[in-house]
Amino acid sequence: MEQYDVKITVVKKLSVEDVFGPSPPKLSQEVDPVCPRLNEGDVFISQKSMCPEGFCGWAFADIQRDIAHLRFDGSYPWMQEEGVAYSCCTDGLRPVIFRLERVK
Repeated sequence: MEQYDVKITVVKKLSVEDVFGPSPPKLSQEVDPVCPRLNEGDVFISQKSMCPEGFCGWAFADIQRDIAHLRFDGSYPWMQEEGVAYSCCTDGLRPVIFRLERVK
């Protein structure tokens, strides 16, 4: 079975206000309003389903199953582009959305 690398592109960073509007939950400590680890437009390559250097390990744990699916030539029937998926981290306060693309 052929295996592929997967390109990860940061598409959108949502803020606490994007998620909750003007009344966010009360937080016990000061947090950045958006993810401080990644920037929109950042591109990473996952080789052998490994977390790329500089990528957020927590986000990678959340999107790893989609990366593995694309790596082993899977596709999603709801996507017109074969070998493409959109996935996000599970940070409930300020999620980040990723475009995943199989690299042939």
